[in-house]
Amino acid sequence: MENKENIKEENKNSVENAAENNFENSTEEKVQQEQQEPEANQDTEKEAEAQPEGEPEPEPTEEEKLQQKLDEQTRQTAAMQDKYLRLMAEFDNFRKRTNVEKADLIKSAGAKVITNILPVLDDFERALKNMEKAEDVKSILTGVELIYQKFLTTLQKEGLHPINTEDADFNVDFHEAIALVPAPTPELKGKVLDCVQTGYTLNEKVIRHAKVAVGQ
Repeated sequence: MENKENIKEENKNSVENAAENNFENSTEEKVQQEQQEPEANQDTEKEAEAQPEGEPEPEPTEEEKLQQKLDEQTRQTAAMQDKYLRLMAEFDNFRKRTNVEKADLIKSAGAKVITNILPVLDDFERALKNMEKAEDVKSILTGVELIYQKFLTTLQKEGLHPINTEDADFNVDFHEAIALVPAPTPELKGKVLDCVQTGYTLNEKVIRHAKVAVGQ
C-alpha cells in the first residue's frame, strides 16, 4: 500500500513539475516574442525605407536614343526652314518696295529737271516771235546767247558741266580722239588742238566724252 501511495505521490509531483515547466517555458517564449516583435518591426521599417518609392526607369536603348536625336534634328530643321522662308518673303517684299521707290525717285528727278528747263523754253518761244519782227541781227544774237547761258546755268545746277578741252592734255577718261593732226610745235604733241563736240559730266561722272583732234 505504501508503495502505491508513493508511486501516486511521485506521479503527482511529476505532473506538477511538468506543468510548472510548461508554464515557465510558455512565459519565456511570450517574453522572447514580445522582445523580437519590436526588432522585427524596426527591420521591416528599415527595409521599407531602403526600398525606393517607385521602380527605376529603364535605360533607353541605342535605337531609342537615335530616334530621340532624329526627332530633335527634325524639329530644328523645320524651324530653320520656316525662318528661311520668312526671311525670303521679307527680302522679296523689300526688293519690290525698293524698286518702286527707285522708279518713283527717277520720275521725280526727271520732273524736277524738266520743271527747271521750262523757263528756258519760254525764253526760246519769245525769242522766236521777236526774230520774226526784228531787223537787228546783233540784238537777236545777243538774246540767243543770253538764253544759252541761262540754259547752261540751269543744267549746271543739276550737276551738268562741260569738259574742258582748251590747252588740255589728251585724257582717255574725258576725251575721244577722232583725228590726229601734226602739232605746230613740239610742246603741242599729245595735246587737244580742236574740240569737235563738247563732252559733259553729270555729278562728276562722264556721260559723254569730248570728241577732239590730238596733236602728234
